[in-house]
Amino acid sequence: CYPDADFAGLYGQEDSQDPHCARSRTGYVILAFGCPVLWRSKLRTEIALSTMEAEYVALSTACKDLLPIMALVRELRRSVGLPDEFDANLHCKVHEDNVGALTLANLEPQRMTPRSKHYAIKYHWFREHVHDKSNKIVIVKIDTKNQLGDMFTKGLTKVPFVHLRQILMGW
Repeated sequence: CYPDADFAGLYGQEDSQDPHCARSRTGYVILAFGCPVLWRSKLRTEIALSTMEAEYVALSTACKDLLPIMALVRELRRSVGLPDEFDANLHCKVHEDNVGALTLANLEPQRMTPRSKHYAIKYHWFREHVHDKSNKIVIVKIDTKNQLGDMFTKGLTKVPFVHLRQILMGW
């Protein structure tokens, strides 16, 4: 899973008096066994107050789609009669390029920072799944130039676009 956000992406590009220009864009792609199975790009309805908040919202939003996909894979395993060891090998890496969002996501579920309290209830829910060892979800740091979510949030120039397309699609 590769979530990303573009904090206030149109601010300074469009009319600075238009409130839509201050909104962030959330984008992510979820891969299953190396193949993209779900991708999304969405303009947020609320305005994020920082880059870290925009990235954290993207992370939480991506997990809303990731958890049902993991449950579907487990159910398919049972349906086709694969051994229980298959579940033991099923794990998920969520790749995050923002250090603040990565740190906040890896905190214990009950802990918050003074700056994250205002969105605690709406977005902190997924941390329980990250800390539950049976889910095997790990949030890892990724270099920004390899963040596949950038394809869904930013207008990339040709060189970074071709690089990310090569990673995602193999061509």
